[in-house]
Amino acid sequence: MSDVPFPGTGEVLPLARPKEPVTGLLAWVSSVDHKKIGIMYLLASLVFFGAGGIEALLIRIQLAWPMNTFLSPRTFDQIFTMHGTTMIFLVAVPVLTGIANYLVPLMIGASDVAFPRLNALSLWLLMFGGLLLYFSFIAGGAPAAGWFSYAPLSEKAYSTSPGVDYYSLGLLIAGIGSVIAAINLIVTIIKLRAPGLSVRRLPLFVWMVLVTQILIILALPALNASLVMLLIDRRLNAHFFQAQSGGSAILWQHFFWAFGHPEVYIVVLPAFGMISEVIPVFSRKPIFGYEYVAASTVAIGALGFLVWAHHMFVVGLGHSIDTMFAISSMLIAVPTGVKIFNWIATMWNGSIRLTTAMLFAVAFLIVFTIGGLSGVTLAVFPIDWQVTDTYYLVAHLHYVLFGGTVFGIFAGLYYWFPKMSGRMLSEKLGRWHFWTMLIGFNMTFFVMHFLGLMGMTRRVYTYPNLPGWGLLNMIATIGAVIMGISSLIFLCNIVVSLRQGEVAGDNPWDGWSLEWATTSPPPVHNFDRIPPIRSRRPLWDLAHPENPDWKHEH
Repeated sequence: MSDVPFPGTGEVLPLARPKEPVTGLLAWVSSVDHKKIGIMYLLASLVFFGAGGIEALLIRIQLAWPMNTFLSPRTFDQIFTMHGTTMIFLVAVPVLTGIANYLVPLMIGASDVAFPRLNALSLWLLMFGGLLLYFSFIAGGAPAAGWFSYAPLSEKAYSTSPGVDYYSLGLLIAGIGSVIAAINLIVTIIKLRAPGLSVRRLPLFVWMVLVTQILIILALPALNASLVMLLIDRRLNAHFFQAQSGGSAILWQHFFWAFGHPEVYIVVLPAFGMISEVIPVFSRKPIFGYEYVAASTVAIGALGFLVWAHHMFVVGLGHSIDTMFAISSMLIAVPTGVKIFNWIATMWNGSIRLTTAMLFAVAFLIVFTIGGLSGVTLAVFPIDWQVTDTYYLVAHLHYVLFGGTVFGIFAGLYYWFPKMSGRMLSEKLGRWHFWTMLIGFNMTFFVMHFLGLMGMTRRVYTYPNLPGWGLLNMIATIGAVIMGISSLIFLCNIVVSLRQGEVAGDNPWDGWSLEWATTSPPPVHNFDRIPPIRSRRPLWDLAHPENPDWKHEH
């Protein structure tokens, strides 16, 4: 580039040289590209998943046989608290946010999210919040009051270590990031859709992401406010939750579960969306009852705010309140059941291709249904009185959140990994991953139903040598080890496939939605050209101009 004279002076000044393109790690850290941010969300979730998995194995080793002394009571309390907190707040929510970050702009034909810099801010708030939470291990002790941190266990008089302070600050920072990400995704979906992509033509994954982000905006402020109040109680001697000073410990439960039950759907609905994309493609049929699946998603979102006190049946709110929340808890099973029947009807008489993604989707239907059925039993408050705070509840929680969310996530990752990386995951390693995960999961958590019915309470660091307890706990521990091996197989599959996996091509599954209309991986600007959108399956219309979907839409 040559120098030029400065106008009016005759002085020759050098032209500004273009900056060197940023490469390497700095290109990722400084990026505002939604695809890179989505991948960094996934990597952060993977790291925290590893930490939470190690904590789970430590818990299961301690409980493998009666009267074990592998962990001290204090250490055990910290480990199970960090395990639950990590899996809920630092794994389930971020991994789903990362997948949504990557895919939503591609699926709606946008070049990026609405607010790219806010998108990056949400990621770094999550990371700093998570690191602050784990810093508690070396700053005087991790929180030890359970992932729900019930008052008064979390109050200063009962928890003198700073762990609960780090819990409050870490989750508050991560929660602010989640709200920012939710606003960003909502605006992106509403304002940046490609021409022709009406709300009634949105991919179901996008539908469920939209409802999920609305839930986050409405539910998460309740948790953030309660975390601030808890911190003020502990550090400024206020009395929001201190009964001896005029506060109420029950108030914490109302605040927490006003967030906590919608949180179940915050982490499950995006997995529902992934299943709703995977099953039709590998059944070679459009989703059965698109409108009903979308409408049931909205119904779940609305009803999710009306059932929080079924977590509080043993508090003593009164029979009238218990009855109301029992009815609403049973009612929410209806829209969830609608989805199950829609997915089964989609597979019925379909040309099913049992890829690893489809295997995880089918397993999701089975294990999530088991978790849903046990949830219906817990909605009957006399039953809940008998099994609350037992391992029956632990089994239910994991069948819904692990069997539902994690199996759905694995289905989605095997389906969209070729789009993200340009390489196919190994189907052979994928099947090993699937079967070891399915076997290990059921060995670990199915027996917990029986442990709960036999009276074993959760959150105990050891137990007496009662008939059957040691055997069932040993089976659960062996299952947890198998799940750990399964996770290592998945990690190996990612590493091997990134290096030498089969080249995927743009649309290896013959998918129908817009993300498959661009290259794998997509360019920075996402699309060179967006196909005309006249139906819910624009790529099907391109491949079948003689019989396009839009002619059959009502």
